[in-house]
Amino acid sequence: MSDLTAGLVLIPTYNERENVELIIRAVLGLPKNFHVLIIDDGSPDGTGTIVRGLLPEFAGRLHLEERTGKLGLGTAYLFGFKWALARGYEFVYEMDADFSHNPLDLLRLHETCAVLGYDLAIGSRYVQGVNVVNWPMSRVLMSYFASKYVRFITGMPIHDATAGFKCYSAKVLRAINLQRIHFVGYAFQIEMKWLAYTLGFRLQEVPIIFTDRTRGQSKMSSGIFKEALLGVVQMKVSSWLHPPRRADAPQGTPRVAAAQ
Repeated sequence: MSDLTAGLVLIPTYNERENVELIIRAVLGLPKNFHVLIIDDGSPDGTGTIVRGLLPEFAGRLHLEERTGKLGLGTAYLFGFKWALARGYEFVYEMDADFSHNPLDLLRLHETCAVLGYDLAIGSRYVQGVNVVNWPMSRVLMSYFASKYVRFITGMPIHDATAGFKCYSAKVLRAINLQRIHFVGYAFQIEMKWLAYTLGFRLQEVPIIFTDRTRGQSKMSSGIFKEALLGVVQMKVSSWLHPPRRADAPQGTPRVAAAQ
């Protein structure tokens, strides 16, 4: 495989035929050798067919994994993390297919980890005010105060706890026990940040402007936020009872004390 230093961009899809070719071309057209893995959950609108048609054009840089049924965002990313680690990628990115995350910001996330040395870079909507475009006020408030709530409960110094635009250094993913991730929605995003933080990795928020999709249908629901709000308490209590331990540590290594 060609150079892996820029890393692998994971893009889960479900019914994204209007966006998928555009986002692939935008990412692979950047002045870094990013690779893209589309993880499609059996989209009935033909998303997977469109990606298959692009594979010859971007041979070695574009990859497709098709799963049966809508299995959830968190499971798609966990699948992608394992796929990336098995192939030796140094950096692994999470990104939406609908252009709510600006592909150009991948360059800034990459620099934060590859040049500045942080272990996890988070594309943050709230680290410099509120930078969200085209969301109804009710949704902005729900998201903003959910992150405030997470910060209060966990003590984690992150302004955008539910952010889904991130760059992981591979060592973070190797250290987290991916088999024991509990959540699949927004709480998945919180849990991954929490585990990286409690295991002592360096997290850095990178300010971005989040723009709501203009094509296709949103997958957001109030149930996803409820999972996050209830899951945070469960996650915090669990860390007291069973402090996280690095998955890549030798047997017998003491557990890491939960962050206070």
